[in-house]
Amino acid sequence: MGSEGFRIRGFRSDDLNRVMTINFECLPENYSSYFYRDLYRRFPKTFLVAEVDGDVQGYIMCRIERGLSKLHSFRPTRLCHVVSIAVREPYRRRGIASALLREAMRNGSAEYRATECFLEVRVSNEPAIRLYEKLGFSKVRRSPGYYMDGEDAWVMAVPIVEKA
Repeated sequence: MGSEGFRIRGFRSDDLNRVMTINFECLPENYSSYFYRDLYRRFPKTFLVAEVDGDVQGYIMCRIERGLSKLHSFRPTRLCHVVSIAVREPYRRRGIASALLREAMRNGSAEYRATECFLEVRVSNEPAIRLYEKLGFSKVRRSPGYYMDGEDAWVMAVPIVEKA
């Protein structure tokens, strides 16, 4: 655990109920237990949790996709797609989401050779958009009616740069 008061570690199967609870508490999009287990089985290095005092208070889960770059037209690449990230309200603004994203991108690059990271975010979610922009993400396009309730999403992306 660093001076920040939290620790980032890999998801374990016994974290599933806690992660599902955090997702339900923080986000309107919820998933089946099968969905979480499948992402963990396929991409374990980009499914991370944040612990504070031994309790999971946030998570990120990503999948690795082959596709066209979100940043460079028609360039095939490996993409680290952030499927879901959430931090419980009392633990926000402590750097947890930033640390989760950085570690997932680092692992996505090192373990799965991803060269770009992207995500979708509600156009109304200004705090999240500011966080992603602070981490270097750019808005690349607006996706109309992306969410089940009809709200649009910004697709945001950032190149993953290997640090020497």
